[in-house]
Amino acid sequence: MRHYQHEFQVNAPVERVADFHRSTEALKALMPPPLLVSFNHIEPMGEGSRADFTIWFGPLPVRWIAVHSQVNPLEGFTDTQVEGPFEYWVHQHTFEPVDENLTRVIDQIEGHPSRHPFWGMVSRFMWYTLPILFYYRARQTRKAVERQ
Repeated sequence: MRHYQHEFQVNAPVERVADFHRSTEALKALMPPPLLVSFNHIEPMGEGSRADFTIWFGPLPVRWIAVHSQVNPLEGFTDTQVEGPFEYWVHQHTFEPVDENLTRVIDQIEGHPSRHPFWGMVSRFMWYTLPILFYYRARQTRKAVERQ
């Protein structure tokens, strides 16, 4: 099992940060170029809600279906991949108020690459690029939330 954790702070109240992450548009805003995301079916955030989307790595489509759990409007949520390139993937999003205008965002991921030769290569590539992805996500979250 592999573990990854990333933390950053946003100059905004926890309510604003949590609202942004619950938005169905957040995933699109948090996906760095040159990746594109197309939504197949996204349900409003709630216990057991599903997000079905495709991430395009150039011409390569990677379908991903996640189920949300442990949904707390101000504290965060967990998404678990039920279909996708990983054998196992659980991503916990946590929002912690530092003070009334500063929020810490913590992303913790447990994952295991696929054993399939092709999808194993894809999932390993995705795992090793997580620092780039989460640096971009921190920047985009600040940009979207702090300007409000």
